[in-house]
Amino acid sequence: MISMLEIALFGEDYAHRQIVGALTQRLAADMGVTVRLDWRSAVRGHGRVIRELELYLRDLTNQGGPYPDLIVVAIDANCQGLRQSIREIEPRTQHSPAPLLLAVPDPHIERWLLLDGAAFRSVFGQGCNAPAYKCGRDEYKNLLAAAIHAAGIAPVLGGIEFAEDLVGAMDLERAMQADPSLRRFIAELRRTFRQGRP
Repeated sequence: MISMLEIALFGEDYAHRQIVGALTQRLAADMGVTVRLDWRSAVRGHGRVIRELELYLRDLTNQGGPYPDLIVVAIDANCQGLRQSIREIEPRTQHSPAPLLLAVPDPHIERWLLLDGAAFRSVFGQGCNAPAYKCGRDEYKNLLAAAIHAAGIAPVLGGIEFAEDLVGAMDLERAMQADPSLRRFIAELRRTFRQGRP
């Protein structure tokens, strides 16, 4: 019987760490699953995540265990589209010795925090509109910071520091309907937690 799920995580940066970490903790709590998050890498972007992940998987395979119960890899689609981004990383992860789940925000992870205007209102006192799909490098970083500024708050880290609060207030079902990449991540994580539940 599993008392705690050990999850190794990889992400591109601090935003991935905060948002994916908050979503993972929220879903685990909602489903009555205890998790321990072990962030293996969350700096220096897409290329670094892939290199660190490949080294980690190689080391896990060579040492023969113990393995985490789950590996979560968070990389932005970066305007390539969800399917194309998944196709690019899957060949590098197909021989993982532990179950592996991809979180691929399309196009960027900050968009996930803007999907539920009611959650935004409960955290900041003023809602925001779910943004249309746009493809620009800092588009959603700027939209997140602007929405928080509009509520009269000056975000120190562009708004990422409020990720846990926003995810905690979020109506996940509504947010999932607004974004296929979030829907995919949440559905797969829920499935994994159901299978690994004590």
